[in-house]
Amino acid sequence: SNPFEVKVNRQKFDILGRKTKNDVGLPGVSRSKAIKKRNQTLLKEYKEREKTNVFKDKRFGEYNTKITPEEKMIRRFTLERQQNYGKKNIYNLNEDEELTHYGQSLAEIEKLNDIVDSDSDTEERGTLSAELTAAHFGGGGGLLRKKVSSEQQDEEEEKPKSRKELIEEMIAKSKQEKQERQTRRESALELTEKLDKDWKEIQTLIARKAPKSERKDKEVEKPKPDEYDIIVRELGFEMKAKPSEKLKTEEELAKEEQARLQKLEADRLRRMRGIDEEANQKRPSHMSADDLADGFILDKDDRRLLSYKDGKINIENEEEKGEEGEEEEEEEGEEGDNEDEEESQEESASEDEEDAAADGHSDLESDLESEGEAAENKEEKKHEANENESQNVEKLDPKREAAKSELPYTFAVPESYETFKSLLAGRTIEQQLIILERIQKCNHPSLAVGNKAKLEKLFGFLLEYIGELATLDLPELRTIDKLVLPLYNLCQMFPEAASDSMRFILRDAAHDLEEVIEVKGRATLPALDTLIYLKIVSLLFPTSDFWHPVVTPAFIYMSQLLTKCRITTLQDVIKGLFICCLFLEYVSLSRRFVPELINFLLGVLHISLPKSQAQGYTVVHPFTPVGKNLELLLVCDKEDLKSWEKQNVPLSIVTRLKEASRTEINHTRLSCLALCFDLIKKCAALYESLPSFHEIMHPVRILLTKHMPVNEYPEKMQEWYHSALKELENKVKHYIPLVCEKKKPVPLKQYTPKIVKVLEFGRKQAGSKKEQERKQLIQRHKRELKGAIREIRKDNQYLARMQLSEIMERDAARKRKVKELLGSLATQEGEWKAMKRKKWKN
Repeated sequence: SNPFEVKVNRQKFDILGRKTKNDVGLPGVSRSKAIKKRNQTLLKEYKEREKTNVFKDKRFGEYNTKITPEEKMIRRFTLERQQNYGKKNIYNLNEDEELTHYGQSLAEIEKLNDIVDSDSDTEERGTLSAELTAAHFGGGGGLLRKKVSSEQQDEEEEKPKSRKELIEEMIAKSKQEKQERQTRRESALELTEKLDKDWKEIQTLIARKAPKSERKDKEVEKPKPDEYDIIVRELGFEMKAKPSEKLKTEEELAKEEQARLQKLEADRLRRMRGIDEEANQKRPSHMSADDLADGFILDKDDRRLLSYKDGKINIENEEEKGEEGEEEEEEEGEEGDNEDEEESQEESASEDEEDAAADGHSDLESDLESEGEAAENKEEKKHEANENESQNVEKLDPKREAAKSELPYTFAVPESYETFKSLLAGRTIEQQLIILERIQKCNHPSLAVGNKAKLEKLFGFLLEYIGELATLDLPELRTIDKLVLPLYNLCQMFPEAASDSMRFILRDAAHDLEEVIEVKGRATLPALDTLIYLKIVSLLFPTSDFWHPVVTPAFIYMSQLLTKCRITTLQDVIKGLFICCLFLEYVSLSRRFVPELINFLLGVLHISLPKSQAQGYTVVHPFTPVGKNLELLLVCDKEDLKSWEKQNVPLSIVTRLKEASRTEINHTRLSCLALCFDLIKKCAALYESLPSFHEIMHPVRILLTKHMPVNEYPEKMQEWYHSALKELENKVKHYIPLVCEKKKPVPLKQYTPKIVKVLEFGRKQAGSKKEQERKQLIQRHKRELKGAIREIRKDNQYLARMQLSEIMERDAARKRKVKELLGSLATQEGEWKAMKRKKWKN
């Protein structure tokens, strides 16, 4: 109605056919609607912001306009009855319900004067039967009794019984039933006893043994037990699980082991010093028959005085005293046997004196006689004690020697290699292993702080000791084999220190090899200790890793040995074949290709051929096609060829070949050649999955088929040769033909125009339908976000207005109250002044 409240939204261009919704806007109306809505929702929440209780009307159908008031009342009544049903009967005793006890109504029982127990066997009190009264008080028994007519009897029968009569009848019936039950029970017991007696008499007549033929038939007829029955019986006889003890941690196990070893060492030292355990035990003193057992001595006072130092309990002095006492005991134990004898003599003398004193108190009249007897007894007992001690020493001598020959149970970790070597020197391999085991257990890292560093040093000492055993004239390979186990245990405990020690050894060996090559231009294969270190690497560390800080340097070092070291002697061939075996062990899981391995095996076959046949193929360094070392594995002696038998080539033969005979050397050459055939067979099985397998093994196959003098070798050697050749030739080629990849052909460029859909002017253009929908969603989201921000801002403004109006109302009320107070004070002041003026006038 008001033209000033109407807002017209004008458009720049009038477009035909477009319908507009918001040509005219009413901002006043929309504002009033928004305020009204906020008054109903936001203002209500604002006023109830500090209130916790809300009244909710849960009456059925209160706000449902579809239900009539009558239906509401009926439904509410039924719901109320349903809720109260089942609850009122528990506690509400005012209802008209009949309560019973043993089937009788409580109301009827309460009416009786005396409550009669139906189970009681006593006679009724206060009731006398008609027969009894007639017999005692009737006078003449049945003579004076009136004859009752039949009509009166019928009337009496028809007459209803009173309540008392009914109860009496019921009591009589119950007593009768009880008596009948008792008689039935007694008769049943008598019958069963009689039946048992009769059955026992008949059983003796029936019992007879069946003939064997019938027994066999019965045994055959017995069904075999089912699998289920067998399992059930087995389960019945199975041991039931028992709770086991708690699993102990590594630290607890180490502490227990250390305590056990310390106890054993203390026992060994005691036996070595000749201290008898039975002698240390106190002998029981003589007790007389009239002894009151009141001559005991109280133990010393072990209570500690509390003292504090820097806020802590001071107990160091007592600990130091205990340690000093232990040290003194050890020093006394380390002294000679003479002191022990003197102490025992003194102890025996003191015991004799105590006995003499005790006897002196028993007889006061003969003091002089007792003193003389005591002196004689002293001398006799001293003499007996000396004899006993000499006998004990003779008995303990073999025990002492046995204790001295035993290994100590506790060992400290040696600080240097010399002490470690002296600790193991002159010991058997079993004793050396026991010593190393006890060193580890007594110095476990969890027992003390510095034990870890000590045991890490022990690993280095053990490696050095193994190297020294390998460099002897007769290398102790069995001892080295046994010492690998403690080495492995230390490596598992300290992997970083173990890897550092092994890398240090490998680095030194590689530097030595490079220096020799730089100085002389050629190098020889290393000594036996380096080869054993390479073998130990494969036992201690994982060899299948792609890269490992210890295995990878060892791998590279071995490949350098097979390519740079010249093969001049039979010992070099044995060492090289040992390295080839190590290579196969290293790559057994990873199947990594080692070209140095194949080249070395080819070279070994090459040096086993005569010079006339060593042509038509190529060999790689360190082998040469021509030279003095060409026929290193060639055996020409026919007798040696016939007498050869296949046997393993031990590594210790490297040091014994100089003293060996010609026949032994020829047998060793043939064994090396057989080992080469075996290694070729293993390489074929290992590298068969490689696509270039046939190209890799082609030189070996040519040498085996065209140049090897097979007919000259023994039969066993020929078998090894044919098995290796068969392994090479049976492998199928795994070549896959080269084929172009299947792809969709790329079409040729054409000059046809690209048709693009022209969209309406002013709209944002997009490439595809999905892109358009995406942009529409983004636009809608922006619009909704702006509207939500606008509404939140309006809500905040509305709340601020409400808060301001509350503050204004509070201020106005306060001003009004202050004004009223000031007015009342002014009137009181005026009245007081008026009264004062009156007084002055008067």
